[in-house]
Amino acid sequence: MRNPLLAGILSLVIPGVGQIYNGKVLRGVIWLVFAVLIWPFTGFLLGWVPHLVAGWCAYSFAKDNPVR
Repeated sequence: MRNPLLAGILSLVIPGVGQIYNGKVLRGVIWLVFAVLIWPFTGFLLGWVPHLVAGWCAYSFAKDNPVR
């Protein structure tokens, strides 16, 4: 069983890790690369946005697909 709260927290801390926890490795790597790139390109002002969106996406996926 997937834990939606754990998936959301993992991606909130490090974008993409929650997706990898959910079994979506490529999606997780894309989130991780995107988050790393968005920090410097926005002048370190909007880097928190991918953290929130990735956390919500990981939580939603784990909630909708509880079984691995």
